[in-house]
Amino acid sequence: MSNLRTPLYQWHVDHKARMVPFGGWEMPVQYAGIGPEHKAVRGGAGLFDISHMARVSFGGKDALALLEHVFTNSVATMKDGQVRYGLVCNESGGILDDVLVYKWPYGYAAVINASNRTKILAWLKVHAAGRDVQIQDQTLDTTMIAVQGPKSVELVAGLLADDVSGLKYYFATPSRYKDRPCVVSRTGYTGEDGFEVIVPNALGVTLWDEFISKGAVPCGLGARDTLRLEAAMPLYGHELNETIDPIHAGLSWAVKLDKGAFVGRDEIQKATADATKPVRVGLEIEGKRAAREGCAITDADGAPVGTVTSGSLCPHLDKSLAMGYVAPQVAAVGSALDVDLRGTKLPATVVPLPFYKRKK
Repeated sequence: MSNLRTPLYQWHVDHKARMVPFGGWEMPVQYAGIGPEHKAVRGGAGLFDISHMARVSFGGKDALALLEHVFTNSVATMKDGQVRYGLVCNESGGILDDVLVYKWPYGYAAVINASNRTKILAWLKVHAAGRDVQIQDQTLDTTMIAVQGPKSVELVAGLLADDVSGLKYYFATPSRYKDRPCVVSRTGYTGEDGFEVIVPNALGVTLWDEFISKGAVPCGLGARDTLRLEAAMPLYGHELNETIDPIHAGLSWAVKLDKGAFVGRDEIQKATADATKPVRVGLEIEGKRAAREGCAITDADGAPVGTVTSGSLCPHLDKSLAMGYVAPQVAAVGSALDVDLRGTKLPATVVPLPFYKRKK
């Protein structure tokens, strides 16, 4: 099966992006390079094609009941326009995906990871059985663009029919672009302030070009990965998977055990009392060599105590950083460990997460 292409695919190719398969799509991994793109987001504004992320809408009188049933966080307490992060788990409390749920006056929407689109749509269909709910996959009908960085507010200014500079973090609003309906949200996956704009496909390239003309730097998946690592944001397939529960992933804040029954609740509740399972930690590694996913983490005696899930030399902090899962007895901040990189021991220290936090 060939990979899907976003409405911006030809733009990426024409501007010499290095294209790679990702989550069933052909996506740009970098243009000028990961370092300059990463620094553009931390210092100015970077532009990301995130049209590969699945966009699903929910209507019908049981839409809320369905979402409360499959989502670990509370949906009933959301205000109109609010966006909320949470997880979709299986019966054993393992994470099927991490998603964003949007509440509108007339229904709900969700943004799902590209690689999990078919899996989550099938899961929703199973749990929607017998409920009055309409689920619509709108991924292929729209273009989604993220602008991230300290200059993102001034870049969005004047582009849309509404002034969105006052939009609160983790909120969204309908607006218009070139007299066509669009949706603007203020979330992000880089550790910076920023916006996501969803427009009809016919306007995708137009909006992208306008952002570029205002000074946004096009960025690929490579910089998106190093940025989210500095901000210690978990990535599905790395820090999150179906064998990992939200508690040991460090995401207990996105789980509301007191909201009533939901899929996986009982097992997640048990996980809160389980002090034996590996937990997610941040590691700062001596020197400039990057730890890689799958590298063993060992204690002072050389005994294996965990595994690296993401690692990179991070351009803004100029440090070799990693996240991974380690045994709880070595998870305390300050614990001295080693990362085994193809036979070479790299000294590492457990440090607080996130590695990077923007100045408010």
